[in-house]
Amino acid sequence: MHDYTPGFGNHIATEAVTGALPIGRNSPQRAPFGLYAEQLSGSAFTAPRHENRRSWLYRMRPTAQHGAFTRYAGTPLLRTAPFDETPPSPNRLRWDPLPMPDTATDFVDGLVTYGGTGDVAAQSGVGIHCYAATADMNDRAFFSADGELLIVPQHGRLAIDTELGRIEVAPLQIALIPRGVRFRVALPDGAARGYVCENYGAPFRLPDLGPIGANGLANPRDFETPHAWFEDRDTPFEVIQKFQGGLWTTMLDHSPFDVVAWHGNLAPWRYDLTRFNTINTVSFDHPDPSIFTVLTAPSDTPGTANCDFVIFPPRWMVAEDTFRPPWFHRNVMSEFMGLIHGAYDAKEGGGFVPGGASLHNQMNGHGPDQATFDKASSADLKPVKIDCTMAFMFETRHVVRPTRWAIESPTMQLDYDDAWAGFTKAALPQ
Repeated sequence: MHDYTPGFGNHIATEAVTGALPIGRNSPQRAPFGLYAEQLSGSAFTAPRHENRRSWLYRMRPTAQHGAFTRYAGTPLLRTAPFDETPPSPNRLRWDPLPMPDTATDFVDGLVTYGGTGDVAAQSGVGIHCYAATADMNDRAFFSADGELLIVPQHGRLAIDTELGRIEVAPLQIALIPRGVRFRVALPDGAARGYVCENYGAPFRLPDLGPIGANGLANPRDFETPHAWFEDRDTPFEVIQKFQGGLWTTMLDHSPFDVVAWHGNLAPWRYDLTRFNTINTVSFDHPDPSIFTVLTAPSDTPGTANCDFVIFPPRWMVAEDTFRPPWFHRNVMSEFMGLIHGAYDAKEGGGFVPGGASLHNQMNGHGPDQATFDKASSADLKPVKIDCTMAFMFETRHVVRPTRWAIESPTMQLDYDDAWAGFTKAALPQ
């Protein structure tokens, strides 16, 4: 059982050995027990105080103690922005779930990129990946120098060991690993599949609530940060990093998970999606999906996100004289959707299944299929509970450019456009 501290963005102080945290000075001349003080900075030193993210780590060896990195040949389907393998596509795209690999494959080697936006060198945009894994990461660790990793499990639990503590995350929970933090993944259930948003831009944060007021959506107290934990093992250990799109590897003679104590406000966390406090209408019309925003990574344009993480959880629908499923729309934002479990209320045909994905790029029309439209247009508008479902969306201001694998994959549904083929012309009065 792991210990966690609640709260989003709190300053936390935690030690796995009593007395390992220095008192009063972050970097004393001699840290307790001969530990090495190291600052992990997730923002510029001079960022405003409310945006400054950093933690002080007290570890058994400095991170700098390693040999040269060399190129890593694994993970052949992992890609990074700028995405230029194929032309950007205005077509609506949808995929079946990523199949489990036939051979033993860990979390790192099981990453597959569907597409993304922006330019990693400019620290803008996102990479959108899925993972399918059947093996633990034994004596190896991974980190991304390119962006923070928002992990959304769909099948199977992940036991994640990080430099700052241990997290177990299951479907209907999410985890975030900050940029640069080393971690490894074990599979308690033997296999796992899910989605990853690699955010190159400003870190994810909770959205402002505006007129909603003090309470609602994702509550800060429900985010859980692990307590300090360390591993004292002198054994060969591989460290793989993602740097400007390339994968690089080096070997250590010890475990890198040797942080005995830490304090600060930059750390991994997990969040239970079932704790989301859904806001909805009780009068008429269908609110914008922004009311389901869990996290936002802002851009330089206020109110227009580099990426929003949005969920569509169980909820009551009670509006009068209202088309209740998502309406037909064209949007300046691009939408990559996934389904964790159940059915999505805008699709009746069965093509959007748990583990699958869809992409609707900016200004291209989409919405409910014909079966959903017909059912919703004639429904008895009494209160109804949408239950046993959890879909999500990575929504971004930029066009999502698919990878070559995504365009050519046998999991792509070539008949997706047929979902809107059966609508009849409206009959105007003569």
